[in-house]
Amino acid sequence: MPPLPAPFLPLPTPAQLAWQETETNLFVHFGLNTFTGREWGDGKESPALFNPASLDCRQWARAARAAGFKIGILTAKHHDGFCLWPTATTSHAVNSSTWRGGRGDVVREFVDAFRAEGLKVGLYLSPWDRHELCYGDSPRYNDFYCAQLTELLTRYGELHEVWFDGACAEGPNGRKQVYDWPRFLALVKQLQPGAVTFGDGGTDVRWVGNERGFAHETCWSTVDPRTVRFPGDSGNVQANDATARTELKRHLGSGDAPDPTFREPRVWRPAECDVSIRPGWFYHPEEDAQVRTVENLVELFCHSAGRNSLLLLNIPPTQDGLFHENDIAAITGLRRELDRLFDRDLAQMPGVRWHSPSLMQERPEAPWAAPVGATQAMIEMTFPKVVAVNLLCLEETIRHGQRIAAYRVEAAVGPSTWQEIARGTTIGRKKIDRLAVPVRTQRLRLTIEAALAPPVISAWRVY
Repeated sequence: MPPLPAPFLPLPTPAQLAWQETETNLFVHFGLNTFTGREWGDGKESPALFNPASLDCRQWARAARAAGFKIGILTAKHHDGFCLWPTATTSHAVNSSTWRGGRGDVVREFVDAFRAEGLKVGLYLSPWDRHELCYGDSPRYNDFYCAQLTELLTRYGELHEVWFDGACAEGPNGRKQVYDWPRFLALVKQLQPGAVTFGDGGTDVRWVGNERGFAHETCWSTVDPRTVRFPGDSGNVQANDATARTELKRHLGSGDAPDPTFREPRVWRPAECDVSIRPGWFYHPEEDAQVRTVENLVELFCHSAGRNSLLLLNIPPTQDGLFHENDIAAITGLRRELDRLFDRDLAQMPGVRWHSPSLMQERPEAPWAAPVGATQAMIEMTFPKVVAVNLLCLEETIRHGQRIAAYRVEAAVGPSTWQEIARGTTIGRKKIDRLAVPVRTQRLRLTIEAALAPPVISAWRVY
């Protein structure tokens, strides 16, 4: 069997590759905002307000596992500075509340519950802290933040994602905080080397540029590291002019294609699509009837995980410390519908034949790889009988790099007539094309029209 083509740089790290395989993860916004009805607290709230009398992180974890989520990420501290763990750095924390007699630890209950259900965990720690008086005194606050980060990175076992929000404003002293991002990121790598870091720049994975839950049709896992240099830097870029804002939107949503000449710098930084299941990120009872529909969640999945990205869906617990039944019903319905849509891969039915004059391998269980120097390829699939095609799923072997820049899929509608049923640009980890109406055919043809290096396909699934 001929070997696969040489790797096409840049490549994902093992941690990035494992993260991209998760596809759908859970965000949990929980804290004092849950009890004040706000989205951004000002740091003046009393810790006594925090009292989730029926907190049950196992309920969260069971719902997440049943819905197919792989990682749960908790807001250990939001912008109000209130900490969900008993920290030595500030009194603005759970140990100053009456909940659990002042001995509670939401972070501990969260990580233990999710691991008990076989899930991985991550933590969000807001750099912006509207309570801490030294915020704005950059050296002092950076020490303070590193102390909090160290507590989270060393007390709670293995983390798989550390989520950095780039929000930044003036402190009580009127001075703007200058974060020491190289120090923060190095600390994560030192104490949690297997975790990926999230931010709009400078991190292992990137913000997709919107909070609506979708990636662009073109979505590279690679970016030019000079465009957004560190978390929050996109805000600096946006402030410049309209042209810069347009370029920023493209950069975050679409990424930057690798340069085959290697003259332009590129790093592997895949996109994450964060979105809430409700209008707000924190729980508000008046939004109980505004939970996203199952069909909308399916669409978000196809436009995030199905566009070489990852879906991070937020579910905010109630003041009781539980997921609302409407939210659970929605994600349960999402899993049921995804299981239905992807129930039977027609490409795996007995009697399917493959033909590919331009690729080295023709086995569905192994990657298809084009010969050295080739940037186009074609694969033809013949079914033993006429089938109804609703959905197409393509995957590249991204451990060897992302290569494909344009493709099309056609269906035979007559003895010698082909009808285009899908067309796209990037594929990456996974590309899903949902057809507007089912297409009945006995033959499909995939054409790779353009690639930056010999294309390598790991899967072509048909539903």
